[in-house]
Amino acid sequence: MRTAFSGRARRVAACTALALSVGMLLATPASAGSPVPRPSAEKPAVSSEVPKRALLPAAEGRAGAAAAGALDPLLSDVDGDGYEDTLLRSINGKVYAATTQDHGYDGAFQLGGRGTEVAKDLIPVGNQYGGTGPEVLVLSENGTMMMYEDASYGGSYSETRVGTGWQIYNKVVSPGDVNGDGRADVLARTPAGELYLYLGTGHRTGPLSTRKRIGGGWGVYDQVVGVGDNTGDGVADVYARDFTGRLWFYAGTGDLSHPFSTRRYIGQGWGTYNQLVPAGHGRLGARDNAGTVYTYTSRGGGILSPRVKSSDTGGWSGVAQFANAGSVPTTGKEGIIARSNGGTLYWYTNTTRGVLFPRQQYSQEGAWAGAALTHLSSLDPDGESEFAEVYQGGLYVDNTLIGWGWGAYNALVGPGDLSGDGRGDLLARDRNGVLYLYKGNGLGSAFSSRIRVGDGWSAYNKLLGAGDYTGDGRTDLLARSKAGDLYLYAGTGRASAPFKGRVKIGGGWGGYKHLVAAGDLNADGKADLLAGTYGGALYRYTNTTPGTFAPRAHLGTGFQVYNLMG
Repeated sequence: MRTAFSGRARRVAACTALALSVGMLLATPASAGSPVPRPSAEKPAVSSEVPKRALLPAAEGRAGAAAAGALDPLLSDVDGDGYEDTLLRSINGKVYAATTQDHGYDGAFQLGGRGTEVAKDLIPVGNQYGGTGPEVLVLSENGTMMMYEDASYGGSYSETRVGTGWQIYNKVVSPGDVNGDGRADVLARTPAGELYLYLGTGHRTGPLSTRKRIGGGWGVYDQVVGVGDNTGDGVADVYARDFTGRLWFYAGTGDLSHPFSTRRYIGQGWGTYNQLVPAGHGRLGARDNAGTVYTYTSRGGGILSPRVKSSDTGGWSGVAQFANAGSVPTTGKEGIIARSNGGTLYWYTNTTRGVLFPRQQYSQEGAWAGAALTHLSSLDPDGESEFAEVYQGGLYVDNTLIGWGWGAYNALVGPGDLSGDGRGDLLARDRNGVLYLYKGNGLGSAFSSRIRVGDGWSAYNKLLGAGDYTGDGRTDLLARSKAGDLYLYAGTGRASAPFKGRVKIGGGWGGYKHLVAAGDLNADGKADLLAGTYGGALYRYTNTTPGTFAPRAHLGTGFQVYNLMG
């Protein structure tokens, strides 16, 4: 949610009651006299500079193997100059278009704003109907797929709902024209690694055909990106990067019985990039953690020429998600909170560079001393995190009372969607060590009756999570034992049994005062960790291969002034 503890633009009547379950305490409706736990506090605004020019300037033209590919459709030409523009979601949650030409506008123009449903991912599919601009599919956290029709320069477009239930996929991308009919098509991959093809139909009311399964085994890749026609034969091609950083190429065949040929090995070392992106007609772009984008031109058969650095060095760090990027998109945790020993809240916004922006004061001085405060992943489609407090037995989410009886729990965790329905959920552990799952309603205003996950969870002194640690797009959970061992519980996407068996990550984690699930710190689609020592040093653990973390990186000192970070 955009603000915390202010009940901003409340989506339902305040103080919605929640019956916890049969046998729980005081599940009674809130009254007008219900206590408000703390003064309102406004989450600091996130500002972000976005690039002024597209990845492929018009001056470079349609170089490479696809130069003569007249059948290769433009996917994101929003200014109508005949060249691909760059669509993106900024770290501030807004959607922008950076064009290839200087139109007298100082910077990228805003294509869409952070509304009730943030654009988790963007899939431009080109001008399907002969209108004034391309169509752009917009995927929300809750699995709703909307379509911006005629997304043209100046931000003028209309919206059409394409469908719901798209949260069953962990990657949706348009590679371009797969079957050679001149229209862009869509690929969608499940967490199990099955790949489906949706052909473009050219119809506004039903822009995509019924899906067709075209293969399995695609779960070995953490990034899948289509680059249009890389080989010059008029059909779209695909690059895929595996979890070890090796790059593979799938040439399009134009035959719907097997749309892509056997993969070809391109090279290794591609793990240095956090997002692979199409850079215009067969070119592959790649952004590093410093925010610099490099472009690779095809030499034929998927082989790439040496990289060329973009002129805007480091200028792409404000991009949370490129349109049609290969990464698994993430939302839900855009920063962390920290409470001083005196009870003042501070806010640190995430960047895409693996570091945090400087802190901003988030509350009145001393207003939150002693509060039972928890920072949750997003519970509604706006993609912003929520803040919960248990006060006099009542659970408040962003100062809206959910219900009573929550004092029975000694730990609350909001890792994201655990049930697979696209809605953020809540975990709660009671004093007997029993863990329960509460499915969210997708609005951040209520939860379903609790589901018993299991007992024995008192063995852990810290439960945390914010997104996907295994690379399959499902929400996971981390748990630290009293002996200092850290364990991973991989998510299943099923509410009845939300976790697989635990896997030990390693020991020695007991030396940290703070373990923080900060979400995705470098925009590569995998959740990362922050850890603070009792002496005040802060470290980052970047998620690398599934369920593992790179050696810690020192981020700063002075964090001993906080008694809570989350």
